[in-house]
Amino acid sequence: MTFQVYDTTLRDGAQREGLTYSVVDKLAVARLLDEFGVGFIEGGWPGAVPKDTEFFRRARTELDLRHGVLVAFGATRKAGVAVADDPQVRGLLDAQTPAVALVAKADTRHVERALRTTGAENLAMIHDTVSHLVGEGRRVFVDGEHFFDGYRHAPAYGAAVVQTALAAGAERMVLCDTNGGMLPSQVTAVIADLTGRLGIDAGLLGMHAQNDTACAVANTIAAVEAGVRHVQGTANGYGERPGNADIFTVVANLQLKLGMPVLPEGCLAQMVRVSHAIAEIANIAPDTHQAYVGAAAFAHKAGLHASAIKVDPLLYNHVDPSVVGNDMRILVTEMAGRASVELKSRELGLDLAGRPEALTRVTNRVKELEAGGWSFEAADASFELLVRSELPEGGPARPFTLESYRVLVEHREDGAVVSEATVKIRVRGERVIATAEGNGPVNALDEALRVGLARHYPQLRDFELADYKVRILEGSHGTGAVTRVLLETADGGGRDWTTVGVHPNVVEASWHALVDALTYGLGVRKGTLSTPPVEDGPPTNTPAGAHGTPGGR
Repeated sequence: MTFQVYDTTLRDGAQREGLTYSVVDKLAVARLLDEFGVGFIEGGWPGAVPKDTEFFRRARTELDLRHGVLVAFGATRKAGVAVADDPQVRGLLDAQTPAVALVAKADTRHVERALRTTGAENLAMIHDTVSHLVGEGRRVFVDGEHFFDGYRHAPAYGAAVVQTALAAGAERMVLCDTNGGMLPSQVTAVIADLTGRLGIDAGLLGMHAQNDTACAVANTIAAVEAGVRHVQGTANGYGERPGNADIFTVVANLQLKLGMPVLPEGCLAQMVRVSHAIAEIANIAPDTHQAYVGAAAFAHKAGLHASAIKVDPLLYNHVDPSVVGNDMRILVTEMAGRASVELKSRELGLDLAGRPEALTRVTNRVKELEAGGWSFEAADASFELLVRSELPEGGPARPFTLESYRVLVEHREDGAVVSEATVKIRVRGERVIATAEGNGPVNALDEALRVGLARHYPQLRDFELADYKVRILEGSHGTGAVTRVLLETADGGGRDWTTVGVHPNVVEASWHALVDALTYGLGVRKGTLSTPPVEDGPPTNTPAGAHGTPGGR
């Protein structure tokens, strides 16, 4: 029996709080899901939601799907209404999709209290709607809403719902854990009892799991191991309340752990790209710790891990990250040993394996700075500068030397708050004084520095301060505090780098990060600086603590 991967990102996933897709967004997500290779893409509820009706209308001419079959979602006919006269059933046909998914009540309590009808009428509603749509040439899936809760309450009725749907021609009867309250063992027990009671192949069943117990993926895998051959989920686990089963994790587990080739060849490697692209469309920051696709999914911090990875990467990776389109990362922190520093340096194109003295110096320097609040975990550019400075050939030179800087903040009569910065620097033997305004002290300092350096380094016009993060680290003495700044810089060519600065004064911490950003951008990215570095290296400060964010940077 063919295995089916069914995605409901555009319908059930869109019920996530704060998530809204436009029609254009829905078309773009559908294309991405098709590139990932899912077999079915549920597009929404035509006839009930105007935006979804428009989506299906445009999809007919604007979507050219290679792998996925577009599915329209709706409900069975209303109680007491002939199926041919039900406008929502007509809306499903008007969507002109090859397949249709019907939601049907599978719990007698919902039938009686929510639908306010009888169990017999509900079964007739299911039979009439499925047979009508099949007669119109549609492939039909039936989602048994609240199936698991209903089956545990009244198993005979739950079995009757399944039997009715399949007898009417449904391709799969999908068992829904609508409230997300099941555990894997409970899912397995229900499926075993149901198939035994009806004498049917579990391959005719599907699984739709919500994540209220954080078991949606586990419940889905348990259903598959019990014989189910149709799984539903959403991109990145989006959905109402805690969300749905993450289709990426489900598929990766099936393919890589159970050896089931559920996607077309080559599609699994698109997983990270598709996951992050959908997150961008949804305007939701990707979860860095998401299984398989997160930036930290294959990131290693402990020195013990790095020592083993140096011998064989799979000793601490459960799969090869590249098979899902991800990469292994080594994090350099106070927990780092020599192996971590060596592997991270190699990742950045610097081989310390044959330079034991330099490796020792870098390791000791990292531990010393991390103890003072510096964090190289997210600041690869600052770490690379540190490594290069310890090599015999030296790192790139600072593009200037500092004489002094000054920052003023002015609150004007009209309520405007403006910062002004003045820098006095020496650039290639020339003394330069430059002043600029900004919307915050760091922005003003950045602008003044660019003004002062522009004539000597015109390539600075390509650099942009892309992101600025501040964390206030608790001091070790009374109310004293240390500020750590992470600065992300982009060069306009799709490349970016992050630097770090630490100091009790937020402007001074920002200054260190700015200098590293320019030094790295000009000396490593652009390759214009090659002599050993001069002053303005990072001082040692004190560590660790809570978040803080200044109003203007």
